[in-house]
Amino acid sequence: MRISVRYFASVREKLGAGESLVLDAALDEPLPCTVGELHSWLVKRSPLHADALDESKGLRTAFNQTLCSDDQALSDGAEIAFFPPVTGG
Repeated sequence: MRISVRYFASVREKLGAGESLVLDAALDEPLPCTVGELHSWLVKRSPLHADALDESKGLRTAFNQTLCSDDQALSDGAEIAFFPPVTGG
């Protein structure tokens, strides 16, 4: 499954504009199936991800440009965005 992950505001400053991910079942790790699981999976990627995506920051998440909850299922070709509750224009 391919998904695009986009970062905005302070998250973008730390991690860049985003990344394309290929979630492959052949990998020897459990793959994320929901937005919440993707968030946890990204946090484990590096200390930089852990800091930028820290849950205490109250980040919002969007699935294909619509706000969503952590239980939103991932799908092939989806765009997931992470951003703080207040962003500039």
